[in-house]
Amino acid sequence: MCNKPQHTIHSAHHHFGWDHAIPPVLTVAPGTTIEFHCVDSGAGQFTPQSTVADVQKLDFSRVNPVTGPVFVDGAQPGDALKITLHEFQPSGFGWTANIPGFGLLADQFKEPALHVWKYDPGSMAPALYGKHARVPLKPFAGTIGLAPAEPGLHSVVPPRRVGGNMDIRDVAAGTTLYLPVEVAGALFSIGDTHAAQGDGEVCGTAIESAMNVVLTLDLVKDANLRMPRFTTPGPVTRHLDEMGYEVTTGIGPDLWSGAKAALANMIDLLGRQYGIPAIDAYMLCSVCGDLRVSEIVDMPNWVVSFYFPRVVFS
Repeated sequence: MCNKPQHTIHSAHHHFGWDHAIPPVLTVAPGTTIEFHCVDSGAGQFTPQSTVADVQKLDFSRVNPVTGPVFVDGAQPGDALKITLHEFQPSGFGWTANIPGFGLLADQFKEPALHVWKYDPGSMAPALYGKHARVPLKPFAGTIGLAPAEPGLHSVVPPRRVGGNMDIRDVAAGTTLYLPVEVAGALFSIGDTHAAQGDGEVCGTAIESAMNVVLTLDLVKDANLRMPRFTTPGPVTRHLDEMGYEVTTGIGPDLWSGAKAALANMIDLLGRQYGIPAIDAYMLCSVCGDLRVSEIVDMPNWVVSFYFPRVVFS
């Protein structure tokens, strides 16, 4: 490992929600490299033996745990925490679920569903989805953020100015992420690790998978950063691009409705062309398909596109 961690934070040191009153588990100087052991977004409620019945038993008070927090010496409001992601060490087990009431098409997919994944954490070869698909993998952290200045316990589900549950697929190995600091020490935590996800995470879950993450925490003083930003080390869709894409669209005066239409049209297309049941197409779209705003200037109608990589069926 080229970036050897100076500290390890084990998965027992996790918390649910953001609160700057949570005591730090570690205090470090800027420039310190740390290995975080992250549990999956279900906090271990799903196992390789799980069935769809376990979706209905999901304890939502234990969703999206994050490992930490870490206090960074010298971090003050107005600074930016610089996070350089070096390595993801996947577990080889993951799950994707349709959770009733959650997801872009929750009004259409009201029944629970579960797919349990097994993949090779060494080769990271594409993961099998039944007879239908082989999904290319790209590990990343779905939830990565700092404690907010506002007192009290805040839900981990919505993303915030200080990061959190952003679910940005490209916050992967090699990426450098910058987050605005709102409290002394920044109080950094990370979790919700994924083996793969499409942009949009449309059914509400990706390939949720426990893994270890090695990263370096540093400071940019007086950055006055308004929102998170990041830099990638190179192309971000190379694992999906090889055979092109099927693309559907949603067009109208509302981006939310356009996104739903583009996704629904793709689910219909996958069913017609590949014989995939709608619920399976929905979950596949969540783990490897991308929602994109293609046009937002030609009022009154905007264009949202859904890109599904054909390499999945190769």
